[in-house]
Amino acid sequence: MSFVPALCRLAVALWVGGAALFTFVLTPTIFRTETRDAAGRIVGYLFPGYFRWGLACGAVALLALLLARGKNWMPAAVLLVVMLAVTAFQAFHVEPKAALIKQQIPSFETTPKDHPMRREFSKLHGISAVCNLSVIAGGVVLMVLL
Repeated sequence: MSFVPALCRLAVALWVGGAALFTFVLTPTIFRTETRDAAGRIVGYLFPGYFRWGLACGAVALLALLLARGKNWMPAAVLLVVMLAVTAFQAFHVEPKAALIKQQIPSFETTPKDHPMRREFSKLHGISAVCNLSVIAGGVVLMVLL
């Protein structure tokens, strides 16, 4: 059973790595690049996969943690459940709503920044970034606890 804590750490690292990739690499690329539509399609294709990946990694980490029950397993389990809840909220509420709003805006680049739908999209994008940052922070704390 000595491999179980290592499995938990690996699952958390993969989950946090995915969140960091989307927060610091892919999402800013969309707002910097000349070909925003192409970058948006790539991220739009990868984002649902990221959520499935994150939820699967979180579930594996939680299962491994419950099997191992090493030191600090209870606070780590609570933190993992919170991280799973944040990722599920982002996957099933924030991102679908943002995708729907983006589909309703005829041309995202030419729509004025003070347009209500564009402001709502920016707000949802901010919530998504906060969710990813909280998963990253939670993952760092988990690594210390484990």
